Amino acid sequence: MALLETLISFFTANGYAAVFVVLMICGFGLPIPEDITLVAGGVIAGLGYANVHVMCVVGIVGVLAGDSIMFMIGRVFGERALRLRWVAYLLTPRRYARVQAKFTRYGNRLMFVARFLPGLRSPIFLTAGMTGRVSFLRFFLLDGFAALISVPVWVYLGYYGAQNHEWLLTWVHRSKTVLMIALGVIFLLVLRYFWRRTSRRRALLRLRQSRRRRRQ
Repeated sequence: MALLETLISFFTANGYAAVFVVLMICGFGLPIPEDITLVAGGVIAGLGYANVHVMCVVGIVGVLAGDSIMFMIGRVFGERALRLRWVAYLLTPRRYARVQAKFTRYGNRLMFVARFLPGLRSPIFLTAGMTGRVSFLRFFLLDGFAALISVPVWVYLGYYGAQNHEWLLTWVHRSKTVLMIALGVIFLLVLRYFWRRTSRRRALLRLRQSRRRRRQ
């Protein structure tokens, strides 16, 4: 892939700062896949030009910085942000409708799911800020949790595939499917946790009500 090779050359020459800047700009809707950027960062670590663990930290900080800026643009400027040409291009009426549909389906959990929705991530965070649907703290925690899952996967994949780009590209495509499956599993586990927690609370409430009736 030409883009991957270009990013590897650019990152090799400029190090962590280049990775951070590109990831942050990706948060503004730059048409560069975030996963390929992270993989390229992992590749230069695998080639000995960086430390893979530090690269993971740089990757997490970079994606969160870009996402947070988009959220704050929406929060500070509201719908006035749409007067900016690049914002209007990013958040078209069609994308805005899709984002609203996603909010209806996922609620605030969309801040976590957005990390795995290429093309909609920036519009989602911008809309979340504009509409005030989510507090910054909740947005940051959910987005950060998603980043802790996805960023290391891409960076370490690039690290271990640094010497074999054909194998690497094969697994880049496979890993997208794996991440979606992992996301589904995590969602089900969280859902099961809250369901059990709610069931226990209801059972405890019924028990207390039963004891009160007996006392009466």
